[in-house]
Amino acid sequence: MSERRQRIWAPILILVALVILWEGLVTAFNIQQFLLPKPTAIVGNLVQVVVVGSATSGDAEEEASLGNRFLVVLPGGLSPERQAVLEASRWLSFPLGSRDVFVLRGSNFMPILAASWFTLKEALGGMAMGTVAGIAVALATTRWAASREALLPFAIAANSMPIIAFAPIMNNWFGIDNPFSKMAIVTIMIFFPIMINTVRGLTSVDSRSLELMHSYAASDSEILMKLRIPNALPSLFSGLKVAGALAMIGAIVGEYFGGPRIALGVFITQEAALFRFATAWAAILVACLLGIAIYLVILLAERLALPWHQTFRA
Repeated sequence: MSERRQRIWAPILILVALVILWEGLVTAFNIQQFLLPKPTAIVGNLVQVVVVGSATSGDAEEEASLGNRFLVVLPGGLSPERQAVLEASRWLSFPLGSRDVFVLRGSNFMPILAASWFTLKEALGGMAMGTVAGIAVALATTRWAASREALLPFAIAANSMPIIAFAPIMNNWFGIDNPFSKMAIVTIMIFFPIMINTVRGLTSVDSRSLELMHSYAASDSEILMKLRIPNALPSLFSGLKVAGALAMIGAIVGEYFGGPRIALGVFITQEAALFRFATAWAAILVACLLGIAIYLVILLAERLALPWHQTFRA
């Protein structure tokens, strides 16, 4: 197997093994759902597989409730009401021998999707503001050495501030239901990694390249545009990869201290308070998937922006 395929398949196989082990341990030791739900119970909030048997309506047993189980087996000869429920939430269906298989939306799929979209907009908005601020400060500190000494302590202080202490202040400044309060939290969280990585890229220029630019009488702006910024792009994308994960964390943690009911952080806390832990875990799973999606988008942008970089030459 090639190295590229190993990088793709190794995480997938490890994930599958962990999920099987998780399901097996919870079942074997009869761990209560409020401590650790089964993976099937978590996924069942998002998607369900319903297998309808081949029994006739006269032989049909009492129909079990779909609940939030991932795999549900029902007898044949379903009532019109149950058939309507399957058709209303169906994604796809196909025959399997004498049975019909329905893949349905989970009962909590739409609420979690709506909450995730709301929080994703907050994360992306804060990430955009933090990226712009970080790059602007990095350019200023590179251009004027005095500003580097003046601004760097404030950047370190902002990065050292606990987010759980800062979130209530932002909610008080901008309002609990105002998405900008969560965007401000995300901005502060990602500002430092963006700024520090960009500064490193702008300043760690090869001295020989810098001497060559000076020998051609290049101006400071030409050196910045043609040498420093291209040299800083790999470091900037490294900072963006870190910021992508921090953006979702900042938005969700900010919502723990108050926010509209549609927000993902509020949804998780409410479901946990009502002891619906499988649903809360399902929302956490979607948040993880969104964080991975942001990372992959940044990775794709890096590949498109830096085809000349040695990382992508192989």
